[in-house]
Amino acid sequence: MTDELDRPDAAADGDSDAESGSSSRTAVVSRQVGDPLRPTGKRSRRRGAGDGADVESTATELDAEDAADAEKAKKKAKKKAEGPSRNPFVFVLNFLKQVVGELRKVIWPNRKQMVTYTAVVLAFLVFMVALVAGADFGFARLVLLVFGE
Repeated sequence: MTDELDRPDAAADGDSDAESGSSSRTAVVSRQVGDPLRPTGKRSRRRGAGDGADVESTATELDAEDAADAEKAKKKAKKKAEGPSRNPFVFVLNFLKQVVGELRKVIWPNRKQMVTYTAVVLAFLVFMVALVAGADFGFARLVLLVFGE
């Protein structure tokens, strides 16, 4: 990675933007000859430079790779069209594997957090039981006052 000035004439005359007060340096990333200008999202295998193989691919090699990729995509599409396996044991096994995978993602609370959460839940439970019991008692007294004994 190199730093170059934005203005093409700034490097020639040795001007360093001292009088303007702004620095206009950008990072320029050098790329290899065969690299595309933008990432394509497609992963490709690169041969190492030390193995004596030619790094640049010809157009026919690229066409052959594209044809092979298209054939693989067709096979995958055909498999997916068939749908999931109807074997219940495979289904259950796959489900359990997914459950274990999800449980590994969970951030489990430590002992202090667990005690705190439990205390909060129990306090809320006591409050709600008292509120419902009080409302029940109040409505019972109100009904007795309105309708009598």
